[in-house]
Amino acid sequence: MQGYVQVYTGDGKGKTTAALGLALRSVGARLKVFIGQFAKGMEYSEINALREKLPEITIRQYGRDCFIINKPTTDDIKLARQGLAEISQIIQSGEYDMVILDEANIAVYFGLFSIDELLEVIRSKPSNLELIITGRNAHPELVKAADLVTEMLEIKHYYQKGVKARKGIES
Repeated sequence: MQGYVQVYTGDGKGKTTAALGLALRSVGARLKVFIGQFAKGMEYSEINALREKLPEITIRQYGRDCFIINKPTTDDIKLARQGLAEISQIIQSGEYDMVILDEANIAVYFGLFSIDELLEVIRSKPSNLELIITGRNAHPELVKAADLVTEMLEIKHYYQKGVKARKGIES
């Protein structure tokens, strides 16, 4: 099977959710999935579900227990760079059919690692591996390198009315 590079970006909700949907579909087809989350270290409901119910999906987080809002710390940079190096090895191992780099666009945007480093991971992927990259602010070079790019466009969101993230829906 030919593997492609898919990018889910934009300001709208649903980028990680789309990637998780692909992971679920892949497991249904008896494929193995690895998910690496950058700039995230918090417990999310989907992480609990994946770890408890779907052992075919391996998930690791490469971030602290808070999302980057302003300037990243040296710890943020160190964790992301270690994560990208680990994922690069995982991609080369051939153990997984799909690898998801959740919030890798944010990692590039905040300078946790460079677009060139991310592009090198893409260029070195085996031809049969499906690679999914999510996050706002996809770099133009990534968009150019990808085979599929979907932009999530926010039309309306209840956050604008002060609704906080709800457990099981947004967190």
